[in-house]
Amino acid sequence: MTKKANHIGARILIFFGAFLCLLTTKAYAQEFVKTANGVIIYTNNNISGGTGAVRVQIISPTIIRVTASPSATFPAVESLITNYKNLPAVNWQADSISNAIIVKTDSLIVTVQCSTGTVSFTKPDGTPVLAERPYNGRHLQPVVFSGQPSWQINQLFELAPNDAIYGLGQHQDDMYNYRNQQVTFFQNNTEVAVPFLVSNHQYGILWDNNSISRVGDTRPFQSIGSLKLFDKNNKEGWLTASYSNNHNQLSQVAFTKAESDINYEFLNDSKLFLPADFDVAHGAITWEGAIQSGFTGMHKFRFTYGGYMKVWLNDSLLLDRWRQPWNPGVALLNLPLQQNNKYQIRIQWIPDGGESYISVKWLNPVPEADKNSFGFSSEAGKHLDYYFVYGQNIDSLIAGYRLLTGKATMLPSWALGFWQSRERYTSQKEILQTVDEFRKRRIPLDNIVQDWSYWKQDDWGSQVFDTTRFPNADSMIQLLHQKYHTHFMISVWPKFYKNIDAYNQFNAKGWLYTRNIANGQRDWIGKGYVSTFYDAFNKDAQKGFWDLLNTKLYNKGIDAWWMDASEPDILSNVSPQKRKEEMQPFAAGLAEEYLNAYPLENAKGIYEGQRSVNDTSRVFILTRSAFAGLQRYAAATWSGDIASRWEDMKAQITAGINFSMSGLPYWTMDIGGFAVEHRYEKPNSKDLEEWRELNTRWYQFGVFCPLFRVHGQYPYREIYNTSPEGHEAYNSMLYYDKLRYALMPYIYSIAGQTYHNNYTIMRGLVMDFEKDTATYNIHDQYMFGPSLLINPVYNYGAKSRNVYLPAGQGWYNFYNGQFYEGAQTITADAPYGRLPLFVKEGAIIPVGPALQYTNEKPADTITLFVFTGKDAAFTLYEDENTNYSYEQGAYANIGINYSQQNKTITIQQRQGSFKGMLSKRIFRIVWVTKDNHTGIIENAKAKTLIHYNGKAITVRMK
Repeated sequence: MTKKANHIGARILIFFGAFLCLLTTKAYAQEFVKTANGVIIYTNNNISGGTGAVRVQIISPTIIRVTASPSATFPAVESLITNYKNLPAVNWQADSISNAIIVKTDSLIVTVQCSTGTVSFTKPDGTPVLAERPYNGRHLQPVVFSGQPSWQINQLFELAPNDAIYGLGQHQDDMYNYRNQQVTFFQNNTEVAVPFLVSNHQYGILWDNNSISRVGDTRPFQSIGSLKLFDKNNKEGWLTASYSNNHNQLSQVAFTKAESDINYEFLNDSKLFLPADFDVAHGAITWEGAIQSGFTGMHKFRFTYGGYMKVWLNDSLLLDRWRQPWNPGVALLNLPLQQNNKYQIRIQWIPDGGESYISVKWLNPVPEADKNSFGFSSEAGKHLDYYFVYGQNIDSLIAGYRLLTGKATMLPSWALGFWQSRERYTSQKEILQTVDEFRKRRIPLDNIVQDWSYWKQDDWGSQVFDTTRFPNADSMIQLLHQKYHTHFMISVWPKFYKNIDAYNQFNAKGWLYTRNIANGQRDWIGKGYVSTFYDAFNKDAQKGFWDLLNTKLYNKGIDAWWMDASEPDILSNVSPQKRKEEMQPFAAGLAEEYLNAYPLENAKGIYEGQRSVNDTSRVFILTRSAFAGLQRYAAATWSGDIASRWEDMKAQITAGINFSMSGLPYWTMDIGGFAVEHRYEKPNSKDLEEWRELNTRWYQFGVFCPLFRVHGQYPYREIYNTSPEGHEAYNSMLYYDKLRYALMPYIYSIAGQTYHNNYTIMRGLVMDFEKDTATYNIHDQYMFGPSLLINPVYNYGAKSRNVYLPAGQGWYNFYNGQFYEGAQTITADAPYGRLPLFVKEGAIIPVGPALQYTNEKPADTITLFVFTGKDAAFTLYEDENTNYSYEQGAYANIGINYSQQNKTITIQQRQGSFKGMLSKRIFRIVWVTKDNHTGIIENAKAKTLIHYNGKAITVRMK
């Protein structure tokens, strides 16, 4: 066939396709409707997964909103996640071609298939970026909750073969790249749902849905009993469960049972279903036998556990975990199993308490047809709603997320210093003594935290100090401020005991969930008290809760809020169904459609409330759970009540990185872990030294997190309580505390970039080294700002660890300046007192004066460590530290550039100004080269001294 004939044939096909599209859509309405900011396509409900219409809206040249409705109209749904408005107009056009509608911006092409409404995204040159699965990829299934209609929503996307997925909140499974993995969105203590992901393929997805969801591989996990099971004598059909009533003598078996399910996952399951003659408080269960699968490939096993759990496969120990019995943990195993092969399995569980948890579930390998797919499956919603975000790198994707959901506010500068916390300071005297001891020992400190139960035992929710233990809270806070220059954060739960004054006031106005009251459910305090939470989705209740905090606490001088149990944890460890039942009555509509957004609405009321009465002091909130958009409410998140174990420390590295890559920049954890094993409570000498080493290593990691915070149960976590002065642990922790303060010009500057330029402080390596594919799955290293490579040590007794140095530049040892080429894995020294720390070639690190608290004195002299070998740049950011003047432009930037070719450093003319700004300062320049082996050390010799008055100045390296 000639080229001319080919051309004619192609034109006929295009014309015929367009005619088919016209016929298909005309049967329902019209080909497509062009709106002010996009198009609506009316789909064939029978072949579009229950969809009557698909709407594409152009938010920006790189952000597209896709909405699919079960009918031909779109329900009026107010998003809790997004808050964008008045965005600049976008140039775009829409045309029909073949069986599709084509929408174009300057940066993207969006193609929507006429009949199915399937959407795909490509670059202007036609390079694919992401596509919905073309057939059976979307499904809206009608469901009913509380007699009201809703829809279960499913959407599958097709991925490129080397696509990697990050973000999605904070989880404890130690998974980093979520491709072919599963994430559950259900807010829980230590588990944080944030429905935003980013990919190394230059796109992000914001899933605008608040309900319980499965993301990634969305197939539901199965009972272990859905595998072929064999008991320890090789009889088919079950495992052998051996029950011992003395966990110290496991060989003494009280009785055995044939069991094919291990499922004590939620509150009361173990009480209801464990045999009555098993002593759960002191006993142990061992399940053993063999498993067999009809599939070859990677099998996923998901374990829930409270107490001690060990798992062996073919006599190889794969898991050895502990979690406090009242707060179960999660562990995942990805096991490559062969079809029809038998694998010996043994699962040992020591509950370690009267109420504990264990469950074992599995998933067969991802089917071949689904290995390049990624999905969202949400329990409830009025329609399908997501935003596709395109960018040149992951930073630009996070910028798109914040365009949609709000900027991350500037935290007060003191919040970036060191916080001391404990569960809990029981009196005013303890708080003042603790801060006084820090100051006497000259241990830098900015924030002391009062955890729960500062009220009378039967008065939870009153927000009133128990005057027998806190006789004058106002004076205490004033003394902390004026004498000790320390800030005061306080824990405020959304919880109310029945019949206290605040409960009666809220109850009379219909602001409380009442199911827990109707159930007479008692908590764990004293004799147990009946309680409930306020409905944060009720706008009047939001304001009422702030008014309560304002009158009872804020007017005493409180600096910051600790919003605990914000999942909401009305009753811990309940099933999702039970949680939804507890959130009744529900002002927003159906709890099923909104429950994951509780931490967002809870923080909103505090943020807006405080700014309404004081718009000069920056709001600061710490919350145990989070949701998309939380960053706009001055809120940081910590990783919940984790255990004090090495594996839990390691899991926090991944948890913090993925949380930060979800668009929320401020994250922290309980340094040292929250709950401890009994062996640490009254330790022998060996356990005591392990405890000290664990805390030291955790502390080294924690200093390079966005927020630097110690917290936990007994043993007490103050440096001097962890180890005596002069001990290696004490010396190391003091060194890193001081280092945090010395690095404050660097840290506060990257915090400034986080607000002004949508930067991310804690950075997965893929963010800065996207071309280096070796970084895609490294989850125990990360960048802290643009220049510091952090490599925590998480193995007991380790004196070294493998460190991958990303390609594209060399790396300097932070401490001694030794140079290494990139694109290699080295064995880095990790003596007890130091973690391996490297600086990127072509970096400028500003180091300020020694401080006892962040605003002790201005940084009138800053040492600039210039790591040569490549061009380098850094912007020194400053503002008024604690107020909102930066929102009106009161801040300054000083650009600093190093030219490798000219061997010069240029300090640019200062841009901007603010009240109290230093007009002059001294910059000391320390040149770090491949030959001089100079690290970042105190009193480093500076060969260059610059007297800076705000005007540009250039000097040459000496």
